[in-house]
Amino acid sequence: MDIFSVITLLGGLAFFLYGMNVMSSGLEKLAGSKLEIILKKMTSNKIKGLFLGMGITIAIQSSSALTVMLVGLVNSGIMELGQTIGVLMGAHVGTTLTAWILSLSGIESDSVFLRMLKPESFSPIIALIGVIMIMTAKHNRTKDIGRILVGFSVLMTGMTLMSGAVSPLADSEQFSSILTAFHNPIMGVLVGAVFTGIIQSSAASVGILQALSMTGQITYGMAIPIVMGLNIGTCVTALISSIGVNRSAKRVAVVHICSNCIGTLILLPIFFLFNAIFDFSFVSNSVDPVGIALIHTIYNVTTTALLLPFSDYLKKIAYFVIKDNKEKQAEEESRALLDERLLQTPAVAVEVCRSVTIEMARLSKDTMYMAVDLLFRYDKEKAKQVQKNEDKIDKYEDKLNAYLVRIGKHSIASNGARTVSKMLHCIGNFERIGDHALNIMESAQELQEKGLHFSDDAARELRVLRNAMEKTMELAFNAFENDDLHIAHQVEPLEEVIDTLSVELKNRHIKRLQDDKCTVELGYIYQDLLTNIERVSDHCSNIAGVLIEIDENKSIHKYLYKLKENDENFQTSYHDYLNQFYLELGQPEEETVADA
Repeated sequence: MDIFSVITLLGGLAFFLYGMNVMSSGLEKLAGSKLEIILKKMTSNKIKGLFLGMGITIAIQSSSALTVMLVGLVNSGIMELGQTIGVLMGAHVGTTLTAWILSLSGIESDSVFLRMLKPESFSPIIALIGVIMIMTAKHNRTKDIGRILVGFSVLMTGMTLMSGAVSPLADSEQFSSILTAFHNPIMGVLVGAVFTGIIQSSAASVGILQALSMTGQITYGMAIPIVMGLNIGTCVTALISSIGVNRSAKRVAVVHICSNCIGTLILLPIFFLFNAIFDFSFVSNSVDPVGIALIHTIYNVTTTALLLPFSDYLKKIAYFVIKDNKEKQAEEESRALLDERLLQTPAVAVEVCRSVTIEMARLSKDTMYMAVDLLFRYDKEKAKQVQKNEDKIDKYEDKLNAYLVRIGKHSIASNGARTVSKMLHCIGNFERIGDHALNIMESAQELQEKGLHFSDDAARELRVLRNAMEKTMELAFNAFENDDLHIAHQVEPLEEVIDTLSVELKNRHIKRLQDDKCTVELGYIYQDLLTNIERVSDHCSNIAGVLIEIDENKSIHKYLYKLKENDENFQTSYHDYLNQFYLELGQPEEETVADA
C-alpha cells in the first residue's frame, strides 16, 4: 500500500462522511418536522420509545444526531430522562441498517441482477436521478429527495474508494503482522472506540472495517471486539454535546455511555467464555462485509434486549453519577429555553420553537385574563404575578426571535419556513398583549390605591367588552395553536364588533360625565381601559391575519378591504356578534368593579 492508496483512502473517507451528512440532512427535512411532537407523545413507555428510536434513526440515518437531539430536548425541559432511555436503545438497533446497506459492496457474482446491487453499479444511476431532480424540481420537497439520492451516491462512492484503497493490503505481510495485535480482544475494543471517537461516526467506522474485511485478513475473532469498541466510541458525540448543559441533560449522555459500555462488559467475556468451552470454528474464519453487518446487528439487538428491562437501573446509575445538590432549584430556573444543539436538526428546532411559542401565547392569554379579573376582584399577589408574567413574556420574545433568526440561516423545508415566518410575525403580537395586560393591571392598581369605584353601568359595560375580548383571544390563539385557517377567518368580524362597542362605550361614558355620574379622574382610567382592550383585539386580528396571509398567499390589506366591503359571511357574523353583545349591555349583573 503506497502513498497514493493512503490518499485514496482518506478521499474515500471524506466522500463517505460528506455523503452521510448530505443524506442525513435531506432525510431530516423530510422526516424531522414532527419528530419533536412524536418524541413527546410516543415515549410514554419503554417499548414505544424503543420502536420510536429505531424509526427515527432509520429515517435520519444518524444515531449521533438523535442522541444530540435528545440532550437538547432534555436540556430545554421538553423531555424527561426516563423518556429518553427507550429511544436511545432503539437508536442502537436502528443504526445497524447502515451497515447492511454498506455490505452491498461485498457482493461478488456474475449475475447481472446481483452485480447491479453493487455500489459502483447503481451509484452513478442514483446520482444522475438525484441531480436531475435538484435541477428540474419546482418544489423544495422534491429537491430534498434529490439531495438524499446524491448524498447516498457520494457515500457509496466513498465506500468503493476505501475498498479499492485497502485492497493491496491483502498481500501485505506488514499489515498481517499489525493485525496480530488484534487477536487481543481488549486491543480491538480500544482501537474501535478510539477511532470512532476521533471521526465521530460509527457508520464510517463500520464502513472502513467492512472495506478492510474485503482483504480477507480480518477474522470474526478480531471483528467482534472492534465492533463493540465502535459502539463505545460513538458515545463521544453524546459526551461532547453534554458540555454546558444542565444535570438532567448530562444524565442522557451517562445513560448512552453506560448502555454501550455495560453491553461490551457483559457480552465480550460471555462470548470468549463460550468460545473457550465450545471452540467456535468460525472465530478464525475471514469475515466479509455481510458478516460485519451481522455482528453489528447481533451485538446491538442483544444489548438492547438485555438492558431495556433494567432501564430504571440505568436511570439510577445516571442519578448516582450526576447527583442533585442544593443548587438544583436555581439550575432548573436557568434551564435553556431553546437549546442550540437542536439547530443541528433544524426541522426539530422549528417544532421546538413552535412549542415554546405556544407556551408564550398561553402565558400571554392567561396574564391578560388575570389582569382584567383584577378590575373586579383586586388581589395584590395576582398583580405581582401579572408583572412577573410580563417579564417572562419579554424574555420569551427575545430568545425566540434570536433563535428563529438562527434557524432561518439553515436550509429548511418550505413548510418549516412558513412556520418560522408565522412565529416571527406573531411573537411580537403576543408580547404586546402582555404589555397591555400590564397596563390594565396598573389601572386596577390605581383604582385600588385611590379607593375609586366605577358606576354599575360602567362596570357592566366593561364586563361586556371583556367577554368580547376574551372570545376574540380564544379564536385567534386557537387558530395559531392549531394552525386552523377556518378559525382564523372568524376573528375579524369579532374584532370589528369590539371597535364598534368601544366607540359606543366611549359615547355612553361621555354622557355620564355630562350628567355628573362619573368623575374626570375615573373617566381617564375608563378611557385607558377601553383603549387597551381595543388594542388587544387589534393584535388578535394581526395574529389571524398572519396565518391567512402566509398560508393563503394573500395580501392582508386587500383581503380585509374586500372582506369588509363585499363578503356576506363577514357581514352576517359581524351583525350576529354585535346583536349578542348589545343585548348583554342591557343585562344587569351583581358584580361591581371595586376594591376587594
